[in-house]
Amino acid sequence: MGAGGGGFRVLHLVRPFLSVLPEVQTADRRVPFREKVLYTVVSLFIFLVCSQLPLYGIHSATGSDPFYWMRVILASNRGTLMELGITPIVTSGLVMQLLAGSKIIDVDNNVKEDRALLNGAQKLLGVLITIGEAVAYVLSGMYGDVRDLGIGNAILIILQLFFTGIIVICLDELLQKGYGLGSGISLFIATNICENIIWKAFSPTTINSGRGAEFEGAVIALFHLLITRTNKVGALKEAFYRQNLPNVTNLLATVLVFLIVIYFQGFRVVLPVRSKNARGQQGSYPIKLFYTSNMPIILQSALVSNLYFISQLLYKRFSGNLLVNLLGKWKESEYSSNGQLIPVGGLVYYITPPSSLAEMAANPFHALFYLVFMLSACALFSKTWIEVSGSSARDVAKQLKEQQMVMPGHRESNLQKELNRYIPTAAAFGGMCIGALTVIADFMGAIGSGTGILLAVTIIYQYFETFEKERASELGFFGF
Repeated sequence: MGAGGGGFRVLHLVRPFLSVLPEVQTADRRVPFREKVLYTVVSLFIFLVCSQLPLYGIHSATGSDPFYWMRVILASNRGTLMELGITPIVTSGLVMQLLAGSKIIDVDNNVKEDRALLNGAQKLLGVLITIGEAVAYVLSGMYGDVRDLGIGNAILIILQLFFTGIIVICLDELLQKGYGLGSGISLFIATNICENIIWKAFSPTTINSGRGAEFEGAVIALFHLLITRTNKVGALKEAFYRQNLPNVTNLLATVLVFLIVIYFQGFRVVLPVRSKNARGQQGSYPIKLFYTSNMPIILQSALVSNLYFISQLLYKRFSGNLLVNLLGKWKESEYSSNGQLIPVGGLVYYITPPSSLAEMAANPFHALFYLVFMLSACALFSKTWIEVSGSSARDVAKQLKEQQMVMPGHRESNLQKELNRYIPTAAAFGGMCIGALTVIADFMGAIGSGTGILLAVTIIYQYFETFEKERASELGFFGF
C-alpha cells in the first residue's frame, strides 16, 4: 500500500486535518527539571479534577457497568468527565502501531514528515474513537433512556466527553514532547491504581452486609473491630479474613507483590558492545527480563475487556442461545448495590481470576485454565509486540550497526544471531513472568487486581529511572 515517496500513500490522507488537530509545540529549549516536575503535577491535577466532576445532564449512572473490570486500568471513572479515561489514546496508539508494524501503512521513521503524519493520524483516530464511544455510551442507555434525556442533554453529554477526550490527548502530548516526565497514559494509569489501593486500605465509608456496619477500608476496619469487639482473637480473624470487603491479608498480599515485582525489575543480561570508530570506547546493551515492560498486560486486558463487553451485551439479548452461553453466562452480584453482573459460566468465567482460595479449591480446573490462559496470552502478546514495536533482534542489530557498534569477539554478520539468543527469550519468558505475577496477585487476593498492581509498579519504576536520569544530567550543570 505505499511504495516509495513519489506515489500515493495512505498517510497523505491525514495532511488536510493536521491544521485543525490540537497540537503541542515541541520544547525548543531545555526544560529545567523543576519545571518538568511542575508540568507533570499540573497535568495530574487536571486529570484528578476531571475524574471527580460528574457529567452534566445525565439521569443516572446506575445499572450494570460493562466496563467495570477495566475501569482501573483505563484510568476512567464512572459517570464523570473521565468516563472514557485513556481508552481512545490507547486504542488509537495500538491500532497505528499494528498497522505500521505489519507494513499495512508505509512509514519511514527517518523522515520527519512521516513521523508528523503518523502522529497526526494517531491523534485523528483518537478523536474519532472519542466521538464514537461517546455516542455509543449515550445511545446504549448508560446514562438513562435516550428518550428521557432528550436531544439537548444527549448532545451535551457527547460534547462533554469529546472535550475531555481532547484534553487527555493534549496532556499526554504535553508530557511526551519534553515538558514533563514520562507519558500521560502511564501517569494516569498509575495514579488511578494507587488511588484505588489507598481507598481500599483507608476508606472511611461504612457498608452493612448483614453483620452490622463495617468500614470498607481494611486498616480502619482492623482498628474498628479491635476496639468494638470483646473477643479480640475473633476480631483479628475477622479483620484478616473477612469476605467480600478488603481485608488485611489482601493488603499484605499487595505489598508482597509490589516487592516481588521491584525485585524482578532488576533482572537483565548486559551485552558488551564497543564503537568501531572510536577506539577503546566501551558500552553495554542491557536486555531486561521485562523486555516489553507492561505492554503484554495492557493488550491482554484490552482483549479480555472486549470479550466481557460483547458477552454481556449478547447475554442480555439472547440468554437462551447455546453459543452465547458457551461464551459466557452472567448473573447479578449479591454484594454490589448497583446490580453489577459477574460471569458464572462459559469461556468468560474461565478467563476471570478465581476470587478466593476457597473458590480455587472448589473448582481447580477454573484456576488451572486461568493460569494457562494468562501465561500463554502474555507470552504471545510479548512476542508479537517486539515484532510490531521495532524492538526485535533484527531491529536492535540494525540500530547498533547504524551507531557503528560491534560486539567484541563476534563478526558483524553474527550480531543479529547473537541478539536472537536473548531477545525473543527475554520477551516470551518476561511476558510469562508478568502473567505469572498477575496470577499470583489474583490468587492471593491482592487489592486492585494483579494486572493493576503490575502496571502500577512497572510505571512507578520507569518514573523512578527517568527521575534519576534527569537529576543526574542536571547535577552535571549546576548541582541540586
